[in-house]
Amino acid sequence: MELFYVSLICLFVLLVSLSFLFLFNNKNKSILSCPLPPGKSGWPVIGESLEFLSTGWKGHPEKFIFDRISKYSSNIFKTHLLGEKAVVFCGASSNKFLFSNENKLVQAWWPSSVDKVFPSSTQTSSKEEAIKMRKMLPNFLKPEALQRYIGIMDHIAQKHFQSWENQEEVLVFPLAKRYTFWLACRLFVSVEDPNHVAKLADPFDVLASGLISIPINLPGTPFNRAIKASNFIRKELVAIIKQRKIDLTKRKASDTSQDILSHMLLTSDENGKFMHELDIADKILGLLIGGHDTASSACTFIVKYLAELPDIYDGVYKEQIEIAKSKGPGELLNWEDIKKMKYSWNVACEVLRLAPPLQGAFREALVDFTFSGFSIPKGWKIYWSANSTHRNPEVFLDPLKFDPSRFEGNGPAPYTFVPFGGGPRMCPGKEYARLEILVFMHHLVKRFSWKKIIQNEKIVVNPMPIPANGLPIRLYPHHSKT
Repeated sequence: MELFYVSLICLFVLLVSLSFLFLFNNKNKSILSCPLPPGKSGWPVIGESLEFLSTGWKGHPEKFIFDRISKYSSNIFKTHLLGEKAVVFCGASSNKFLFSNENKLVQAWWPSSVDKVFPSSTQTSSKEEAIKMRKMLPNFLKPEALQRYIGIMDHIAQKHFQSWENQEEVLVFPLAKRYTFWLACRLFVSVEDPNHVAKLADPFDVLASGLISIPINLPGTPFNRAIKASNFIRKELVAIIKQRKIDLTKRKASDTSQDILSHMLLTSDENGKFMHELDIADKILGLLIGGHDTASSACTFIVKYLAELPDIYDGVYKEQIEIAKSKGPGELLNWEDIKKMKYSWNVACEVLRLAPPLQGAFREALVDFTFSGFSIPKGWKIYWSANSTHRNPEVFLDPLKFDPSRFEGNGPAPYTFVPFGGGPRMCPGKEYARLEILVFMHHLVKRFSWKKIIQNEKIVVNPMPIPANGLPIRLYPHHSKT
């Protein structure tokens, strides 16, 4: 009798196992039975990379996306980018799916060029280093910390705009980069001396322009120049780190004890180990890139659109001059002032919609999955595009019209306005960027009105949008107006 019950239990276990196996096979079969998205792989090895990059160089990065959406009648299409089989996801539903399935179905991915430009001293990937940084950054980017930064940002902005005041004409993009890089150097590593900042700034420009490029490491290529610039900056950062260690040991670093560099030097991991100097240099290098490049593009396009749209300029000027009048002599901007800049931020958001510094980002499929009736194989790369919603007439009515009122009330529909990404991987520096942009706008319109010198200046995306000639403008200081 006992043998009978044992046999019965074994039979039951076998039936359950077969049921699960059947369901698993059917699930895999259903995934594999779905077709791949429409599209083509392009040329051998390089795929469609040249067309993908060249539409940006020509100033129309959305063309690569919208041409294929139209050709394939699909918001999802396959291609071959930067040496990888890839699927491009477009639209709000795609954004929602990707952002909601971070680290479940997809994970962050960077082209191989990024790991070669940023070779980690710990032999970990850029993805692993980014995860570590995301755990560390909230202490510095939470609202309480950001409120402390406003006065520093205001102080740097005042010094920065003093260099504009005696000039009739300026190039906006280089000056915007100088402002955001100066801020990043001051807040992350407490480097404020203009000469020291300038020494680091030029190599950073070279690095940024070659970061997302075809990874051909031959003399003269953008990729090769980026690697050399990265090595130079890393050496400079190690020198700063060594000096900071000495200052901390001698208790000479009280003024810098709150910056990110000191935190990295003074904080151990769960095993009581402290980060190596080269490891810290790697992380600071990535922070300085992320902390200034995108914001400088945004600031430049704010100047461009305010020059083209006098009524929008007047709205920003009115708001900012009211704040300026409320301040006493030498009084710095504070959190309450920032909260009053609602119209200015709506204007900045409309600039970010039309000229997003982050054109999109890559993910990697962790498993086989299906979306919208198509199968996405494990290991394939996925690219989501900001412009697929930002410039889509079905999402934003009359999408090329500059209209800050789109951001009043509840603003755009979820997953349609994504200049900072979304989900768990939303840019952790979003609020930091908002502060530096608003402080920039405050000092800019308080001091000047201006006109563009080149009326139809070409826009180049490499990898962020920038005016081809740097956006030269003629300044009209307010105190000199009659």
